[in-house]
Amino acid sequence: ETAHSQIHGIFHIHRDTSSSSHPAQAITRGVTHKARLYGQTHWINVVALQFHSVDIIEPYLKAANESSRAFAGMQRCKALARNVKSQRTPPWPCPLTAQLPARSVADALVDGYLRTTETVYRVLHIPTFRSEYETLWASPGSPDPGFLAQLKLVLAIGAVTLDATFSLRDAATRWVLEAQTWLSHPKYKSRLGIACLQTDLLLLIARELVGAGGEPVWVSSGALLRKAMQQGLHRDPTHIPGRTTLAVEMHRRVWHTVLELALQASMTSGGPPLISLDDFDTAPPGDFDDEQLLVAEPVPSLDEAFTQMSVARALWTTFPSRLAVAKFLNDLVSVGTYEEALRLDAALKASLKDLRRLLRGAEVAGGAPKFEILAVQFVMHRYVSALHVAFFGPSLQEATYAFSRNAVIETSLKIWRAANPVLPMDSHSGEQATSEQDLARLVLCGSGFYRTVAIQAALLVAVEMKAQLEEQQESFGPVLLRPDLVSVLEDSRDWCLRCMKAGETNAKGHLLVSALLAQIDAIRRGLSGVEMIAEVVKAAEDSGNEAVVVLEEMVARGRGEGPGDVSQPMPLDLSSGAEMELPLEAIDDWDFMVSERFLVGASTANVTRCQIPSLASAKGSRTGFDDYPAGMCSLSLERSDKARGRFFVDVWVVMREGGDGENSRLRCSCQTESDFANLEAGPAR
Repeated sequence: ETAHSQIHGIFHIHRDTSSSSHPAQAITRGVTHKARLYGQTHWINVVALQFHSVDIIEPYLKAANESSRAFAGMQRCKALARNVKSQRTPPWPCPLTAQLPARSVADALVDGYLRTTETVYRVLHIPTFRSEYETLWASPGSPDPGFLAQLKLVLAIGAVTLDATFSLRDAATRWVLEAQTWLSHPKYKSRLGIACLQTDLLLLIARELVGAGGEPVWVSSGALLRKAMQQGLHRDPTHIPGRTTLAVEMHRRVWHTVLELALQASMTSGGPPLISLDDFDTAPPGDFDDEQLLVAEPVPSLDEAFTQMSVARALWTTFPSRLAVAKFLNDLVSVGTYEEALRLDAALKASLKDLRRLLRGAEVAGGAPKFEILAVQFVMHRYVSALHVAFFGPSLQEATYAFSRNAVIETSLKIWRAANPVLPMDSHSGEQATSEQDLARLVLCGSGFYRTVAIQAALLVAVEMKAQLEEQQESFGPVLLRPDLVSVLEDSRDWCLRCMKAGETNAKGHLLVSALLAQIDAIRRGLSGVEMIAEVVKAAEDSGNEAVVVLEEMVARGRGEGPGDVSQPMPLDLSSGAEMELPLEAIDDWDFMVSERFLVGASTANVTRCQIPSLASAKGSRTGFDDYPAGMCSLSLERSDKARGRFFVDVWVVMREGGDGENSRLRCSCQTESDFANLEAGPAR
């Protein structure tokens, strides 16, 4: 099945028609979009359930085209987002430097990392790390570059949960790219060993959470898995005699974290896990506190005692059942029958029951930090939900899959409550965040797995609410909706806006949720089709206006201006012929959903030369901007600063040479409207 729209482009939806004679009730096995194939666990499969909802505004856009404020708002958000990304991303390569934040800030970031991410994904031996950390501050003259790279990645991950606005996002992005530059140096033998694998793991986590760009995490995690195997981590260290307990345990910890992140990347990307339980014989890590590993022959703790490894070990007990779910959903040869899904559900829930028992014992014994428990439960609910999402679409039509429908909604509610607890998101200065706030900030400010799972949960609730309304339309009496479902969708709109205020540049989540809220409200009120379209379009326009305000504030902060200067054009240094480059790797997943045709629209004109008044010396990313060969030029005018007689102009030239595309953009301003006319005329010179 192919879905085509100006808004989201072309999607090829692969359905298993053997499960149902009706195409709409067939199970989705994957989606192909822009030369990429996504398995069942990728978020695009949830969005595919909403294509008909998004497309109801298509006739309006076709009729109004550029005059649509929703259309203009999307274009404006896209341009502003690119400005923000170009400001945020330092030049590549980004050499590793010894510059660090103030000691008090660094201490807070390190503590933030150690009390959150490190508790679930064990990477470091904490006493060794803290010893090197203190040495660095005591003798800052010539720090070890390997440890410095590790430290900067720890700081970047800790910055995600420092506050509810990710105030250190720009610094975190630079820290990640500095470490990535250092790791990319072509020194092979010196990069072998546990320490380098630890840095690789931290980079993988930091890149995903900070959203620093680069190749998909699924690709990187697969390469890291093979790197670890090449160094023998898939074989238990008992095969090599004479190793210390510390070396043995770090071997096991790092290997199991490599596996955990590879599996998590499979669930996020929809790619096959490419892991088998027969690929390794490394035993699970021992139940030791980190300090115990410093003595000669430490004794493992009793099962009922809580240690720094208790939660990670408990999560590992569920690995076989979670791996089976990922293979069932994303492997090419998976049969994917409903009977098999129910069998996996039973095994997964049995693992979850055992996990809860272990965690409950840890809480009673010594007080396991609540963040660890919340994070592990969040992860487990993701697997339960993913297993049944494949059958959720058909469940809205067939009672055969009613169990999956209920499982999806109940787990979505649990995920959303963990992601968006009823708590104040901001702590007073100097006050340590609560465990609930830590997880909520990780979801709100971080990119990748945790945020994607949360927005999927909200969208699934929206699909359920629409289905309930449509079912009740055929009966008499008032239309009733579950209050808990209504609150999730209402909260998710504000949550998406908070994500943007925390630095997220993509406005499409907020737009989609706003449109769905409007559509559901229109159905509940019994509005006609035309009235419903008007409500949805108005919601889309309002969403665009809100998003533009947030993005303009980001652009202003990137220029070092206050909120009152948001309307100022971005300055362009032409005296040095400096180039403005857009780091294409920084474009988020959501961005690829908008078709180029929709973004360019009717304002595109074929040109041979594009005149830019008073900007003759300006350059694009490769050549003189006023000397571009034949291509396409897209221009948009914003008159928000008309009082000063200045007009903003976004100029896009999209090159098409040999089938490859090169994008270049300049931001400029014109003093008169005739200047804009000259720009729009294109060939005039």
